[in-house]
Amino acid sequence: MQTLATLTADEAMTAALARMLAASARPGQTFLLDGPVGAGKTHFARAFIQARQGDAAEDVPSPTFTLVQTYDDPMGTEIWHADLYRLGDVSELDELGLDEALTDAITLIEWPERIEATPPGALWLRLAPDADPGMRQISLHGAPEDWPDLARAVERAQFIHAAGWGEAQVRLLAGDASARRYFRLIHGGDSAVLMDDPPPGSMASYLAMTGWLRDRGFAAPEVFAADPAHGLLLMDDLGDDLVARVLEREPALARPIYQRITDFLVDLHRHQPPLGILALDGPELARQVGMFAEWYPQAVGVDPAPSLAIAAQIEALHARLCADLPPVLSLRDFHAENLIWRGEAVLGLLDFQDAVATHPAYDLVSALQDARRDVDPAIEAAMIDRYIAATGLDADRFRAAYALLGAQRNLRIMGIFTRLALHVGKPRYLAFMPRVWSYVQRNLAHPALAPLAVIVNDLPAPTPDITDRIAARCQTPAR
Repeated sequence: MQTLATLTADEAMTAALARMLAASARPGQTFLLDGPVGAGKTHFARAFIQARQGDAAEDVPSPTFTLVQTYDDPMGTEIWHADLYRLGDVSELDELGLDEALTDAITLIEWPERIEATPPGALWLRLAPDADPGMRQISLHGAPEDWPDLARAVERAQFIHAAGWGEAQVRLLAGDASARRYFRLIHGGDSAVLMDDPPPGSMASYLAMTGWLRDRGFAAPEVFAADPAHGLLLMDDLGDDLVARVLEREPALARPIYQRITDFLVDLHRHQPPLGILALDGPELARQVGMFAEWYPQAVGVDPAPSLAIAAQIEALHARLCADLPPVLSLRDFHAENLIWRGEAVLGLLDFQDAVATHPAYDLVSALQDARRDVDPAIEAAMIDRYIAATGLDADRFRAAYALLGAQRNLRIMGIFTRLALHVGKPRYLAFMPRVWSYVQRNLAHPALAPLAVIVNDLPAPTPDITDRIAARCQTPAR
């Protein structure tokens, strides 16, 4: 058992820590609360349990006389709160069913030294008085492999406490394929989003792009507080109406939504891209598509050597089809999962820290050839026409460039998904491969891409048999 984190905390900070740990706690985890009478053990447990319950939070009395109190949270998780101060005999724990709860519930135990054996994988929280009577010393101890996020959770709690959001409920939001994590903070009628982007992350880029976008009237979230050195940022909550969710529940809105997306890109591309961002030009596109040759051919059981020529073809075709237009700003991961639908208001923007300067077709491809969902080909064609009409670009050259960038982007995505499965332990992305491969084939059908098609079309498609074989080789999923 190692000391994983230490901090000095008042009552508010202690509760903020409890709420942060509650946000990511899962069944089978045990929290052992150790300290003298009045150290704040029940205060921690109460904040933890009420945070799990959210709007349905109930009173959390000390279980000193009942020994155990149980609670349910809205996710269906059972929470056990035990106070063993008055435990007469260890055998009483068997009658209470505490041993069974340790494997199926989230368990908080005060006075844990009265248990004969420490539950495996438990986290010890030791609370001790401080020289300042309004403060306490908290140290957290456990096995690093059981609590890999513990030190980071403490940093998150300290950050939101300092930012004035320590009393907020914390909800873990869906993450992405990167190391970034997002949490929603809810306090009273207000909400904010906490971005956790561990160093060396891209916090500086995110802040720079936020300022650039907001200065030009685009709806990047307002920043409330930031700690770039530690990769923590508190920002405006633009809501839950991701374009992806709106399309799922109201498919009839697809055309007007994609019209709005296309018009947004037309507007964005009127501005000179900021200085200092990566140039996603021919050589860089070639370098990035190398992810495909590195991972996919071997995963599907073919010689990777022929695929090594893909990068050179991408670079040569870019020089021939794309180099005539000045680069524009590309938000890069520009798709329905990173856009907020706000009715008549401008689209809300998420996840733009990796913005680049590249050909105007790049983000249009990103939005219309979405790895996670089908876009009606008729809508795709109409939006390409709409963009060409609004910008006055040469239609034939733009469509050829669109096909090239679509092929490059989707081949790279195929490589990324393969790597995520085989190297990172995230096989869920394999389910998207057939759709992404269909985009590759659609783009390669353009006559200008014939030299590239010769290479790629010799490779096996990601059939269910192939994706099952890749999944079988998947590493243990990352925790």
